[in-house]
Amino acid sequence: MSVQQLPIHMTVQQVPINVAVHHVHVHVTVDEALCVIFALLTAASNAVAAVLQRKAAAQVPPERSMHVSLIADLIRRRVWLAGIAMVVVAAVAQATALAFGPIALVQPIFIIELPLTLMLSALVIRGRDAIRQLPWRAIIITTVALGAGLAAAQPSGAINYARDSSWIIALIATAAFEAVLIGAAVGTRGEPRAALLGLAAACGYALTAALLKNAMADLNLGVVVFFTRWHIYAVAAAGVGSLFLLQNALQAGSLVASQPMLTVGDALISIAYGVTLFSEVLRDGWWLLPQFVALAAIIYGCVQIAKSPLAAEAVPLVAEAPSTVQ
Repeated sequence: MSVQQLPIHMTVQQVPINVAVHHVHVHVTVDEALCVIFALLTAASNAVAAVLQRKAAAQVPPERSMHVSLIADLIRRRVWLAGIAMVVVAAVAQATALAFGPIALVQPIFIIELPLTLMLSALVIRGRDAIRQLPWRAIIITTVALGAGLAAAQPSGAINYARDSSWIIALIATAAFEAVLIGAAVGTRGEPRAALLGLAAACGYALTAALLKNAMADLNLGVVVFFTRWHIYAVAAAGVGSLFLLQNALQAGSLVASQPMLTVGDALISIAYGVTLFSEVLRDGWWLLPQFVALAAIIYGCVQIAKSPLAAEAVPLVAEAPSTVQ
């Protein structure tokens, strides 16, 4: 049996769950159900982390942007450390989700982070009264479209382990894309910079997810293999780099600018990684139509969420003066 054919996990059997609704047959395995549950847990943890990290980053002087001293300042703040703790929870949940399902299923679910982040940000700023003022229509459209799009696409994975030759091509393409985004961000300020760095962070997190899936395949072959192959160390490097880009995106502008690029960009780039590296497939033919409709609805919902008054108020998450820590 080749490495590519080895199952990513062997303890949970893919027991089918068949549900018939209005003569439409839905086939869901236990693995797929667990994949979705842990992906949703990841999204919720990331939303909490984003709000906490934004609250800390907003206190840092602007001159520390794109500098190592930014992290040195943030690491001294308890709220930022709490955000990092939620990042760890999200990482564990994400690794578990990727062990049970394809990247093309796991990562798009993270789009739900955007409305979750907005709701949490509104609560931080204005309290419970802000719940009634949330753009519920846009939130519902985004959520329903996400579920419908994934149901129409029905992502499935063929292999759990990408070849090194494929990884070399993917890493070169990713490095070039990141260089273009970061280069453009350096020459801008405000919301455009936050959006560009948010997309750069999205690409980094999508790469981290792809590497993590490969690392989980290594773990399935044994602890020794896990620590002697390069994937887990690349996960750490890509994760740290993505975190650095995210912190700068959060400091450069509001969540409105960075979060949509982060969530939608992560989903689309992850699908590209899944298809090219792991031979994951989406349903084609007439199923493409509802997928494109769902994508358009998701984009519309995200834009409307970003335009909401509460989203605009998400910038001043803290009232205290910037820190003077050197």
